[in-house]
Amino acid sequence: MPVITVTRFQADPADAEQLRTRHAALVSATRAAFPGLTEARLGRLGDETWVGIWHWDSAASLRAARQAVPGNAEATAAFSLTRDAAVEDIEVLDEH
Repeated sequence: MPVITVTRFQADPADAEQLRTRHAALVSATRAAFPGLTEARLGRLGDETWVGIWHWDSAASLRAARQAVPGNAEATAAFSLTRDAAVEDIEVLDEH
């Protein structure tokens, strides 16, 4: 069953372009190692509040990525610009 991960976090508005660049690098590195990441989006709710929405083909793919990605250079670089991160995993029950 697919899973959507929603990560909400804060970042300094001055870091917006750097954050977007680092997010793109993290997505590329994650996809190269874990093809189960089918979609990744980054959005902003205001000057400082951001949301990352990642769509996984299965909970198993998400688990495998979570075991390997946190220590990699791209994740470290991307999350170094953030604060107050909160993550929710949503089990997708129906898609149209």
